[in-house]
Amino acid sequence: MSPEYYHRRQQDEARARLARTLVAYAFGVAEKDMDALTRRNARVAFGRQVAMYLAHISFELSLSRVAMAFGRDRTTVSHACHLVEDRRDDPEFDARLEDLENILRAAPAPATAQTAPQT
Repeated sequence: MSPEYYHRRQQDEARARLARTLVAYAFGVAEKDMDALTRRNARVAFGRQVAMYLAHISFELSLSRVAMAFGRDRTTVSHACHLVEDRRDDPEFDARLEDLENILRAAPAPATAQTAPQT
């Protein structure tokens, strides 16, 4: 694999972590539960679905790239995006997601080895 591939994958994983952290905070879900390989409970699963949706929408990542960054299957990400999109009919939920999208879109690009400060 090319260095560009690894760089892009690292950026995707950093963006996925940012989305997970933000959703964990906003939805009151433990971040370590969102990282779990198992579903956990419905609240955690929904938080993970929202994080995948936000990574797809806010960072304009393909479903395959979101799946790789979250360690899930592309069909799982597709299912999550459909579920979250259906919930956006609720004006309160839609407003909350719009706020989260705006926060993620305003985030700076992940640092690279070339741009990270040396310690």
